[in-house]
Amino acid sequence: PASSKNGLHRGVRGMALSSTVENPINLLTEDNQFPTALDIQRGLCYDMVDEERLVYNGGSRVSVVGLEREDEMVSSDYSFKRFSDNDFYGRQNAVLVDLAGVSSGQRIVDLACGTGGVTKIIADRLLGAKHSAIIGIDHSSSALKQAMEELRGRGDTAVQFVQSQMENISEAVKGKVDTIILCNAIHYIPDKDAVLEEIARTLKPGGKLAFNTTFYNGSLPQETLIFYRKWMLKANRFLRREYGLTPSKAEKVEARKQLTPDEYRMLLERQGFDIVHQKIDTVEFTRDGFLDISTFSDFIEGSLPGVPFEKASAALQAGVNQAFEEMKVEWLPRNWLDIVAVRR
Repeated sequence: PASSKNGLHRGVRGMALSSTVENPINLLTEDNQFPTALDIQRGLCYDMVDEERLVYNGGSRVSVVGLEREDEMVSSDYSFKRFSDNDFYGRQNAVLVDLAGVSSGQRIVDLACGTGGVTKIIADRLLGAKHSAIIGIDHSSSALKQAMEELRGRGDTAVQFVQSQMENISEAVKGKVDTIILCNAIHYIPDKDAVLEEIARTLKPGGKLAFNTTFYNGSLPQETLIFYRKWMLKANRFLRREYGLTPSKAEKVEARKQLTPDEYRMLLERQGFDIVHQKIDTVEFTRDGFLDISTFSDFIEGSLPGVPFEKASAALQAGVNQAFEEMKVEWLPRNWLDIVAVRR
């Protein structure tokens, strides 16, 4: 079943491409303008400190630090953005941001920010707020370029994007912060204790960590399990019939253990946090949502390892449509866990 293969959403995560640059500088193009993402791709601006890294401001009050190149085919055609644009996904992340209670004068980190959807929600909540700053951190250069474009032109709140691993957050963020928001990614972290220790090191005493996940022990209502079995069975049959391919067991991505809400509580308490809000929402996960997650590279690799993206994505989408049509439904319920904890 899909839940044993890193689930429906593994987030924009994975191997980090770089850590942050020690002393970022602001770069201009040859005509003294702030470079766009297209300028970056065309090589119109350069980091004279280290030509292997890219450090630039995105115009207005949005800046990006420490980007490195990625495979453009993987980044653009199979990015997370298509799924993150689903209304139900945005609504659920907005619930978490509101639970965190972000307010004027705070330094806020959007950890594993991806293409900037949650960063934009945070910026919307701070509209008109003074002396606030948002720092978006992600490992993916292509995602950060998209995030920069999403936030371009906003001068009301300072936003900075930094390319870094989650495990290096205390190095990526200079100084203490008030709030760290981690949307739909904590389930993807193998060593949660190590990352929470880093998060605690980055937060001020009394600072908040807010995270959510739809990949925990209890996220799948019992009546939906048949769908996940049908989906993967039909996707594998399509793959064999149309392309003569089967997933590679040798390349299978190691599944992460899904924790219960109580195990998350114990984990947080062990690292010096006290939970102040915990809730579970049941979300209508639509057919379009399943189709869109089937175009995301990390999910494709976790579900059908070793299969070329184009063929694997086609098989997953065919499996979604066949399973939905057979079950005569247009959405499935899925539980989302929201937690806000305060550092002691």
